[in-house]
Amino acid sequence: MTALEARVYPGSDLQAVLCDMDGTLVDTERSWFATEVSVMADLGFHLGPEHAERLLGSPMDPAVAYLIGISGVDVAPEELERRINARMVEILRSGVDLRPGAKRLLAELDAAGVPLALVTASYRDIVDAVLPSLGAHHFSVTVAGDEVERPKPNPDPYLVAAAALGADPAQCVVLEDSPTGVASGEAAGCVVIAVPSMTDIPVGPHRTVLPSLEGIDLALLDGLVRRRALH
Repeated sequence: MTALEARVYPGSDLQAVLCDMDGTLVDTERSWFATEVSVMADLGFHLGPEHAERLLGSPMDPAVAYLIGISGVDVAPEELERRINARMVEILRSGVDLRPGAKRLLAELDAAGVPLALVTASYRDIVDAVLPSLGAHHFSVTVAGDEVERPKPNPDPYLVAAAALGADPAQCVVLEDSPTGVASGEAAGCVVIAVPSMTDIPVGPHRTVLPSLEGIDLALLDGLVRRRALH
């Protein structure tokens, strides 16, 4: 048993909570899309709202490939990625709003000694710009999208986070807002709670769908892990 595992409150089946960032804990999904719209407009392409769902929660590499593919703009992927990230960092450094219920939930889990990981498709520079608003002290581990070989929807980001915490993925709860992130958490074998932000997520056999983080507390998280263990 690691020191982090030993922090979980006595009698709990819950070993860790693994949180997505954009759209789940912080209200940035609309900022991401607005930034992509702005950057593409600079390049002479109008990015319409019909593309939002395809880009929601997407790691940077496939998002950039998609934007170039639909627009045909003559720009290297690395340059488009640089422009999007640089503009987002400027926005985020001025502060970002937390999603409803996020502050309370993080404080409750922290007080109970439940290990927390931040697991995001955003790159490290974006994570570092957001952490002051979120409270870096809440998270024992942070995993950025440019720090894993296979980002979401692959299971790797959540498996890396669980391993870093010394936790069994089956006894971890993933909090996500996008289909891409939900697929990643489920592929890793975690219990998944989906809190949709910009697109609907259907109920599934291994996920719980809730309207916001405000309905989530320690008892619910522990109960979902316990229920998984009984099946």
